[in-house]
Amino acid sequence: MHPATSPTAGAPAGRHHRTPLTRRRLVRGLAAVALAVPLALGAAGCGDDDAGGDGGPVKLSVFWWGGEARAKLTEDALALYTKKHPDVTFEKTWQANQGYFDKLATLTAGGNPPDLFQIDDNYLAEYAGRSTTLDLGSYQDSGKLDVSKFPKSLLEYGVVDGKLAGVAAGENTQGLVYNKTLLQKNGLPEPTTGMSWEEHIAWAEQVAKKTKVPGTQDPSADYKALWVWLRQQGKDLYNGKELGFTAEDVTKWFELWKGARDRGATPKPDVIHEGNSSDITKQLVVTGKSATSWVWVNQMPDLKKNTKDELGVVAYPGDPSGQWARASMYWSVFKGSKHKDVAVDVINFLNNDPEAVALLGTDRGLPSNMDLRAKVSETATDPAMKQSIQVESDLAQKFGASPQVPIKGHSKVKSELVKAAENAQYGRATPAQAAEQFVTACKSAIA
Repeated sequence: MHPATSPTAGAPAGRHHRTPLTRRRLVRGLAAVALAVPLALGAAGCGDDDAGGDGGPVKLSVFWWGGEARAKLTEDALALYTKKHPDVTFEKTWQANQGYFDKLATLTAGGNPPDLFQIDDNYLAEYAGRSTTLDLGSYQDSGKLDVSKFPKSLLEYGVVDGKLAGVAAGENTQGLVYNKTLLQKNGLPEPTTGMSWEEHIAWAEQVAKKTKVPGTQDPSADYKALWVWLRQQGKDLYNGKELGFTAEDVTKWFELWKGARDRGATPKPDVIHEGNSSDITKQLVVTGKSATSWVWVNQMPDLKKNTKDELGVVAYPGDPSGQWARASMYWSVFKGSKHKDVAVDVINFLNNDPEAVALLGTDRGLPSNMDLRAKVSETATDPAMKQSIQVESDLAQKFGASPQVPIKGHSKVKSELVKAAENAQYGRATPAQAAEQFVTACKSAIA
């Protein structure tokens, strides 16, 4: 998921479709942050920090992205906090995912950042690296921020350079969604968790021959598919401040999918491109142009809304320990906020208060608090939602350790992968040439 990034449930790595913020604009905005933060911190020092703790009123600014459904759920949860803490009210701002990070960079650079804001793993390291986010570690240590019920790997996926920069608002992981109706109608087997990549491609070829529908979308442009595959090869997307892979690794990845295209297991390049550029509501598995799509598990309900066919979901091919408990998105606190303690308490409330968690449900992914996740799972009524919860719960027993949070330039790395993969898909470059182009562009992006 935007993907990162779904419109109602996921993160911008597929969960929401957004026009990526150009690196130049982000750097320009965050460069201004470097100047604005000291000023904001100085101004904060002059105020009455967390006046509400002494009986005075606090008005906390909160900024998040999402659709109207998420806005309503979030507003209801914040209203519940005010009901339980009458001295705290909220200045609430939300917008669609597109343009959200432009707005956040502008607010921050202008010295008027929100006290509490939503962020994803595309940008957490960028903001943390410029001392924009508050280190929440001391609150964790004191118990004021209770993360004792979080999966360890989910908590660690918010740590940047040894500091807890963000707290997961929910958990998600990669999911291979397939058209169960199509397979059953043609007497074909369903894919299974643990099948190898070669087995998946052979299965997709079989589906294509029997149904005349390509068995699988070609995911060579999908960063999350490449990331899982790399982890299964003992590599990673990043290693410290450097890339965790070589051009040779990417060549093998592109060659794998060239072989799949040559065998007719995937759609033609124009249709692959359509899948690469479409939002979650138009993925090939629901438009009938492929039997599978590579998404985030919590996007199942949104996919199901756009097809009458029954869908299934399994892990990506290969060893499922290549996947991890990923933060669908985070809550972070501005380091210069006058009301840090209150902002942290709100994060604690949204993650650990039973009423608040019940209100929010799985809109931002599965609840981070495992005890409350179980309760939400018990009350879920949407079949697709129950299915995605069950699959992720099953996979949780097989997850590997979380990788490091993506580094500065990650958004550019994602877009360069699409460009390089499509060069290979259209035959404009060999897999080796496209891989070299990609790695060169990546090194420039993260420099």
